[in-house]
Amino acid sequence: MTRLLLFTGKGGVGKTTLAAATAAGLAARGTKTLVVSTDPAHSLADAFARRLTAEPSEVDGCLHGAQIDSRGLVDTIWQDLRGKLRSALSGAGVDELEAEELTVLPGVDELLALTEIQRLAESGRWDTIVVDCGPTAETLRLLALPEAVTGYLDRMFGWQAKIVGGGTVRSVRKLAAHLESLRDLLTDPVATGVRLVLTPERVVVAEARRTLSALALRGVRVDGVIVNRLMPAARLWRGAAASWLRARRAQQDAVLAELAGTPLARYSPVEHRAVEPVGLAALLEIATELYGDEDPLRDRGNEPAPLFEVSESGDGYLLRVALPLGRDAEVDLARVDDDLAITVDGFRRLVPLPGKLRHCRVVGAEAGSGGLVVSFTGRAVD
Repeated sequence: MTRLLLFTGKGGVGKTTLAAATAAGLAARGTKTLVVSTDPAHSLADAFARRLTAEPSEVDGCLHGAQIDSRGLVDTIWQDLRGKLRSALSGAGVDELEAEELTVLPGVDELLALTEIQRLAESGRWDTIVVDCGPTAETLRLLALPEAVTGYLDRMFGWQAKIVGGGTVRSVRKLAAHLESLRDLLTDPVATGVRLVLTPERVVVAEARRTLSALALRGVRVDGVIVNRLMPAARLWRGAAASWLRARRAQQDAVLAELAGTPLARYSPVEHRAVEPVGLAALLEIATELYGDEDPLRDRGNEPAPLFEVSESGDGYLLRVALPLGRDAEVDLARVDDDLAITVDGFRRLVPLPGKLRHCRVVGAEAGSGGLVVSFTGRAVD
């Protein structure tokens, strides 16, 4: 089975460099590795100082690289299916302009990038695929798309199964099944892990905390945290420059001290470099600093906990939702039919309630560092 490592972080923290370094380190150990970029900025080629295209090409020995062309995938794969759906809707009496609008799929660029990664993983050519994702906001949207688009297809095309052509229905169902398998791949803690990259700055750390919660809400596991651009210690140096370095490092240490007791506390540090790390040799130096003699694939995250756990309590039930919540996390809950809508810092997920809770109503909820505890009564919902 091919292992997936997805690198993400706030824009400008160095995730592309660390993704490239990890891939180079894996390949140096003899692991057949592909490193790909879904980041529209496409700076992966710059890290290796060589040209990369949409088709994987050899970088060095066991290492291959590629930059996924999402727009090209939209112009080929999606347009074919969209044309079938548009024709079916028009044939069923839907106005041509409305049919055009109904077949616009939100986020299709990012979705097809994930689909291409899955295709490359299933080819069996590589032991590991390292993915340089976009900044965290884009990555979270990317990872939420399989579930969101499956629901979109159900709502938009489920109602018309009797009036559209059989081939179109089969195409939609095939796409929905593929999205389900894609979601299963992303939420498989053995096959897929996220490496969260941050710099020791409060704004960046705050976003990293929100990202942890959002990924946990999606069932995607973070198996490593990397703190990049840590200033070198300057204890024995003298002069104004040394004073500046000591002050900057002290500020960074203060930020890192605040991570104690949080899931971000188990991080791997990488020092700031005076020269931009470009090229395979420089990337291998970073890989050595980051991983030493250890396997880069070793899980560096916390032990996974069940995301949802139900227990009895008096005349009702408690639903425990394991989420790494920050001190200032904004949490909102809502009951939507047989689902519980959980929103954490603006990221929302509809969670199907276990059967025993579907006839109960929510009477309270508490949020803490360990997650959410939602209280239900045993009385039927009105």
